[in-house]
Parts: sequence; C-alpha cells; structure tokens
Amino acid sequence: MLEKTIEKKLTTAVKKAGGIAPKFVSPSFAGMPDRLILLPDGKFAFAELKAPGESPRPLQKARHRLLRSLGFRVYVIDSIEQIGGMIDELRTS
Repeated sequence: MLEKTIEKKLTTAVKKAGGIAPKFVSPSFAGMPDRLILLPDGKFAFAELKAPGESPRPLQKARHRLLRSLGFRVYVIDSIEQIGGMIDELRTS
C-alpha cells in the first residue's frame, strides 16, 4: 500500500470525525510531520504518514521529539488500521 493511500484514508476519517487534516508544509524547517489533525473542541496533533513498515528518517524523528517536548502529540501512521485508534485517542485526551 502506498503512503498516499493511507494519507487519503486519514483525511477522510478525520473529516468524518468532524475535523480537518490539512497538509503541513514548512519550507524553512525540514522534517516536520505531513499533516495537522484538527478535531472539534480544540483537539490537535501532528501526523507523519509512512508506507507500511517504513520508519521516519532521523531528521523527522528529531522533529517529532522536539514537538513532543513542547507538549504536542505526534503520530506516525503506517497502516489504515491505526487511524481509528489515533482519532479515538485524540478525542478523549
């Protein structure tokens, strides 16, 4: 399965949950996650999308650590099955 297939499923699921998942592009700060996850009631997270079995690159891992140290949630999603759990977790946080 391709990364873009997982990304499409993510955006559809987030929309179904009442939120949006805009693409996040940061030209001057490489390694940032692919998508913002914005759900009702101010629920917010970053999502890094990968093809099944792939891992984030070292720079991406460093950015994830930085974001987490600032108190943000960062999810690395490499399968469609992870999407529902991520949304549920974010909703209840």
